[in-house]
Amino acid sequence: MSQSNTRVGDLTLPASENLTDKEDLLVMLTHTNGAPQVKLPAAITDAALYLLVDGAAAGKNVAVRPLDQNRNMRIRLKGTCNPGDTLVLAAIAEGDAGKVRALPAAAGTYRALLTAEETGVDGQLVKCRPNPLGLITVT
Repeated sequence: MSQSNTRVGDLTLPASENLTDKEDLLVMLTHTNGAPQVKLPAAITDAALYLLVDGAAAGKNVAVRPLDQNRNMRIRLKGTCNPGDTLVLAAIAEGDAGKVRALPAAAGTYRALLTAEETGVDGQLVKCRPNPLGLITVT
């Protein structure tokens, strides 16, 4: 069987940085010497494909949930959104790494990750569904 040793659902991985109190933010898979770890995104184009479910200090195990189109989830919102809006990573600023926002009208390249399923306001855990469309360039 070629699909042995695979998993469904939440994963337990070490944090490569302090992820204490960072639950409900998106994180990305990284590694140290080939050993998998997770961290907050450092750029709005990063492939942050996991939701942090249970955070911890650097080097400690955290629980992450892979983005799955068959399951909606709630993620911390920066700004506002409406149902059907494409959600991308929020600008990487103090305290905003891992949050999502509606696709801006401002020119730039953004990684489309989710679709909002409800109206959202700043700071809310907005209900959304993974829809990884990849990089979108707004001109």
